[in-house]
Amino acid sequence: MMSLMAWGESFDRLLECKTGQLVFEDFLKTEYSDENLLFWLACKKYKKIIRVTEMTIAAKQIYTEFVQVGAPRQINIDCVTRDEISKNISQPGPNCFDRAQKLIYGLMENDCYPRFLKSETYQDLLEQAEQQ
Repeated sequence: MMSLMAWGESFDRLLECKTGQLVFEDFLKTEYSDENLLFWLACKKYKKIIRVTEMTIAAKQIYTEFVQVGAPRQINIDCVTRDEISKNISQPGPNCFDRAQKLIYGLMENDCYPRFLKSETYQDLLEQAEQQ
């Protein structure tokens, strides 16, 4: 119950919670924008990689799935950011996706998150929690 209420306090509180991530992802699927969360999570995981070979492989996967034009889950970022990633993808550093990750975070926080809080999905969960 507590974590459910915390989701409404801030976007960070929602993302800190594994269940919160899953519920938010389901909501984003209804809006056809779950690629935003999946990209953000992939970037978060990417930053924890230490070995250069693993980093290169992971960066290419993220690029192919989310960043390149026509990617299956193409994220909505400006062409300057997209070009910057494209230039660095052959030798990606730990901060390769930082700018895009910040943009997508902002998009989710300012656009998707307020809609999520008003959504039937979240409101129904709150109602169920109050009845227990």
